[in-house]
Amino acid sequence: MKRKSAFTLAEVLVTLGIIGVVSAMTVPSLMQNYQRQSYVTQLHKVYNELSQALVRYQNDKNALNLTEAGLTSETAAQNFLKDYFKVVSECASFTTPCFASTYKTMSGTTLTDAYFQFNHKTYTIASGSSFRPLYSKSGDKILNIMVDINGQKGPNILGRDLFMLNVYNNGIIDTWSADVVSAPLTKEQREAGTTIYKPFGQILNDNWEMNY
Repeated sequence: MKRKSAFTLAEVLVTLGIIGVVSAMTVPSLMQNYQRQSYVTQLHKVYNELSQALVRYQNDKNALNLTEAGLTSETAAQNFLKDYFKVVSECASFTTPCFASTYKTMSGTTLTDAYFQFNHKTYTIASGSSFRPLYSKSGDKILNIMVDINGQKGPNILGRDLFMLNVYNNGIIDTWSADVVSAPLTKEQREAGTTIYKPFGQILNDNWEMNY
């Protein structure tokens, strides 16, 4: 009669130990990658919704570009958001409940960029994303739009759930850097952007991947 072989208790414990070590090494990385992809997916959704709204706005006005359509002032930018998105909250400035009370950089320091000092109206739309439109014409750039892809929810970090998008007169949404007058930007121009603009530029350069 043949003897049946089986794992000893020691072998089972060693195997479980190896599995535990491998899991401890790989699971955090997998979770980080998943979270990055989640942020990018939400950002891409906002980008697509905004792009489609800009096209509708221009077509509704039978215009060749956004300036001809009437996007020429802060009030026009605010009306565009209210007319083409379902707004659930409107705030007098960059503050709660539309945005979080504070934001940080990825290094952990409190974000004190001048763009946060503007007392311009902000909005939260039905999807949960928050917008701060600012009419700021420079070349063909006509709008700076600060976006928190999940509103007040964390992590409230620039480059994770907070981004600066720029709308150009031809309807293209891109980033911005010095001496840029039209879109789309080149890879080099996006890489030359300042801290507040660079994250969105990096994501565009990496074909909608968050590799930072």
